[in-house]
Amino acid sequence: MAINRRDFLKVSAGSGLLLASNTSPAVAAPKPLPPEAVGILYDATLCIGCKSCMVNCKKFNSMPGGALYREGGDIPYEHITPEEIYDAPTELSDKTLNIIKAYKSESADGSDADMERYSYIKNHCLHCIDPACASVCPVGALIKDPNDGVVSYDQDKCIGCRYCQIACPFGIPKFEWQETSPKIVKCQLCHHRYKEGNYSACCEYCPTGASIFGKVADLREEAKRRLTLSPGSKYEFPVQTVDSGNRQFKEVGNYLEQIYGMTEAGGTQYLFMSGVPFDKLGFNPNITDQAYPDLTWGYIKKVPVLIVALLIAGAASHVITRRDNLSDSK
Repeated sequence: MAINRRDFLKVSAGSGLLLASNTSPAVAAPKPLPPEAVGILYDATLCIGCKSCMVNCKKFNSMPGGALYREGGDIPYEHITPEEIYDAPTELSDKTLNIIKAYKSESADGSDADMERYSYIKNHCLHCIDPACASVCPVGALIKDPNDGVVSYDQDKCIGCRYCQIACPFGIPKFEWQETSPKIVKCQLCHHRYKEGNYSACCEYCPTGASIFGKVADLREEAKRRLTLSPGSKYEFPVQTVDSGNRQFKEVGNYLEQIYGMTEAGGTQYLFMSGVPFDKLGFNPNITDQAYPDLTWGYIKKVPVLIVALLIAGAASHVITRRDNLSDSK
């Protein structure tokens, strides 16, 4: 039976939709923490927005320019004009692995009276306990360390498919679009510094203890302890690492009764505390407690099939169109 071009395209489109919709990923139990899982606890109530974490993240990860860097041009830092020095990065990018943002809610009369509604937030890779980026990578370029849980990247394996960008619920991985040999860029928790006895530069150089490094189990306990403290009381906050002897007495803020990262996306090794709702700080309120590989892989794994199906459909459509054109010309 002959099939005309219109019917063929209808069938092809229907087949593609069927392939794309035929996904019902099973929900797996949450994965446990790796045995020596390390991470960061960020306490927004202690952050002063100094951006020392940004400067030192760039310094120790060989990123250009420091925090006060005009993206969009490789201008040496010493050549940046006074006007340009304040044009700092506003988003994560292939040149910025870690960024400090500010949220501010003014009162009805435009004053700053409602200071409890003012907060900084620090964004970088959350190092999910069950990372969607590593799950969908077809060549193993993104790897979760089975011991400390850090999600790292191997450029030599990467084929540039950018599945990781699609899969990450937090929108973290960035791609070097302007490079001839591009790679994926994301925070790797300064994993390269561990062999030297060091740790994440953003924590090592944070002057207030807003970001502290340590084992995730200890960070969780420290975060829970802070939720029991009375606002306005004095507390000895650790600085740099959770078990550091370097401590500072500070006034306890009004904490939101939530430790972000305990369960979100199946749990993360980067934990957050704040006095402002997390959706106000740029977090997607639709992120659930379910591990995202359960949600993403059922769709991502269909992409190669859809590509092949579309190529076949395109080739067949070309043959039919050419045949019809030849028939019409006779």
